[in-house]
Amino acid sequence: MADDAPRTWTVDDHLRDADPAHVELWHRVVALVEACGPVTVLAHQTTVTFAGERRGFAGARPTRHGVDGFLDMQRPLGPDRRIRRASPYTKRLFVHQFRVTSADDLDDAFEGWVREAYAVGAGAHLR
Repeated sequence: MADDAPRTWTVDDHLRDADPAHVELWHRVVALVEACGPVTVLAHQTTVTFAGERRGFAGARPTRHGVDGFLDMQRPLGPDRRIRRASPYTKRLFVHQFRVTSADDLDDAFEGWVREAYAVGAGAHLR
């Protein structure tokens, strides 16, 4: 008899078989997220999501190109090669799809974007 239970995804599922350099880059992204404060890590089929006390605010996973992910922010970002797409999510939030390909991409600007997204996870968009 087949098991009809839904598949449970783990962080390891996303890291398994990924390029070791991209896994290391993913860990660096996670370190930036976790440096902001407490987060809940949720593995889904398409990505690993990071949630603050109020909601999810970011996600990332290693891919064959580097690390692809998203940041939810209260403003649209200007042009940047790391931002692949930005679109309104709600009246107050914009989701930004990003791709980073090296540790150099994790500069002060990117770190600032992560902090802004973390504030959304804490409910800043509700004030």
